[in-house]
Amino acid sequence: MEFFIDNLAPIMFINLIVFLLLGFPVAFSLAANGILYGLVAIEFDLMQPALFQALPQRVFGIVSNDTLLAVPFFTLMGLILERSGMAEDLLETVGQLFGPIRGGLAIAVVLVGAMLAATTGVVSASVISMGLISLPIMLRYGYDRRLATGVIAASGTLSQIIPPSLVLIILADQLGRSIGDMYRGAMVPGMMLAGLYILYVIVVAFVKPSAAPALPKEARVYVKPDGSRGLRSLLVLTLIATVVSYFTTQHYFHEHTQVPVDERVVVSLVAWGIVAFVIAMGNRLLRLGWLSEIAERVVFVMIPPLFLIFLVLGTIFIGMATPTEGGAMGAVGALAMAVGRGRFSFSLLKQAMETTTKLSCFVIFILVGSTVFSLSFRGINGDIWIEQLLMGLPGGEWGFLIVVSLLTFFLAFFLDFFELAFIIVPLLGPVADKMGIDLIWFGVLLAVNMQTSFVHPPFGFALFYLRSVAPKEDYRDRVTGKMIRKVTTGDIYWGSVPFIFIQVTMVALVLLFPGLVTHYKHDEVQIDPATINFGSGNDYGSGVYGAGDAGSGDAGAAFQ
Repeated sequence: MEFFIDNLAPIMFINLIVFLLLGFPVAFSLAANGILYGLVAIEFDLMQPALFQALPQRVFGIVSNDTLLAVPFFTLMGLILERSGMAEDLLETVGQLFGPIRGGLAIAVVLVGAMLAATTGVVSASVISMGLISLPIMLRYGYDRRLATGVIAASGTLSQIIPPSLVLIILADQLGRSIGDMYRGAMVPGMMLAGLYILYVIVVAFVKPSAAPALPKEARVYVKPDGSRGLRSLLVLTLIATVVSYFTTQHYFHEHTQVPVDERVVVSLVAWGIVAFVIAMGNRLLRLGWLSEIAERVVFVMIPPLFLIFLVLGTIFIGMATPTEGGAMGAVGALAMAVGRGRFSFSLLKQAMETTTKLSCFVIFILVGSTVFSLSFRGINGDIWIEQLLMGLPGGEWGFLIVVSLLTFFLAFFLDFFELAFIIVPLLGPVADKMGIDLIWFGVLLAVNMQTSFVHPPFGFALFYLRSVAPKEDYRDRVTGKMIRKVTTGDIYWGSVPFIFIQVTMVALVLLFPGLVTHYKHDEVQIDPATINFGSGNDYGSGVYGAGDAGSGDAGAAFQ
């Protein structure tokens, strides 16, 4: 009994892991463990009964948390976009653009996955859309099954690291940091990860051409009568739009000298999109004919996602909206896009809202369970046990980071990112903060690591989503008339393995080069304390202390 009392915290934590591995619902496993061990601790005088009286207020604090409102907004936006036809248009157009080169279809999947990630933020929407549209085409033209399934599953998980990501919202909330800063920190690693996927496809296409063949001539749609594809006019359009948008944005950047990198990227992209759209629309209305069909198609298909990216990320980065407000505007923009494409219906809205409600309730219940667990765990000094355990590791900060990365990677085999975020992040965050580790960088490191949970066999959700839409039986292709062999679960599992290694490589890069994330710090406005004038010490009416009295002075006069 003495051993049990002295080691109640580790026993409680191990018991939780056992419950989860046995398949009990996460929210109820957390809450049940918290209540059970809280009562045991009270019985042995290890915890005061009054501590449980804080539970109602903590639960009320969860459901009144404005930050978590971003979760239903972004979920609704992703579900509406999934049914708006945007993914189909993007995949068809980008596939035709890159298809004639070896590995082009797989590259198109990665690029569209990154663009969907920057608009939807939902893994299921990306994986299912690309699985339904791209997988049959890749199988039709002889792509290796493992490469095809792996690139679709991995590209879908980009939604978890490229903003606006639900993972980053939850991590920011759990670590007590700004969602905007978390978005800024994750932008470069997310884009680099997409780049590594493309690099892998290029290497495979070069080493084993039969695994990633080019699109045959008969499958190329946008071809001019002379046999060319009209890429020259697309190149000219891109150059003109780039030059014009560069000079038009210089005035904005000149007036706003302290513009962060992410804001520059978003503003430049939107300016480029507006210029390209005006040129393409003028070419169509005036029937000038100097733009090829594929050039027009690329412009008109790219503008809606660029508009949504600005509506969500742009308004957040330039300070016009909070992440919650950005999510609300994104949801409205997705509804407008569905209406514009003629895809909107009340049944679609009902389905999307029901799914959004279920997911939001799922998140809140896990968070409530996590709160009950953490209250009892901290009540029996479990946080001190975790702190001593991790801070006593050999290697100091590096030892802590390596062990945390390995632990997260291992747990990702069995738990999804919501469970990981609500169970281990509240325990690891305070230790990292005490060690002086930047929590935004730490959060992005965990996000990249937790992203592997979606492609880990056998429980990766992206693999389940792809399995649900991949052909389970041999079938006859409707275009070529050939029999296409089914995609086995083994193909999907083995196809994900190379991309798991790529994601682990990205974890190592974030570990070794923190500047990939912490660049957001250099973008902050620096204030020299020597330039601050606090006014005359006794004249409170004209300074900060008099700010509450509207008639006594200017609240801003203290800072000149």
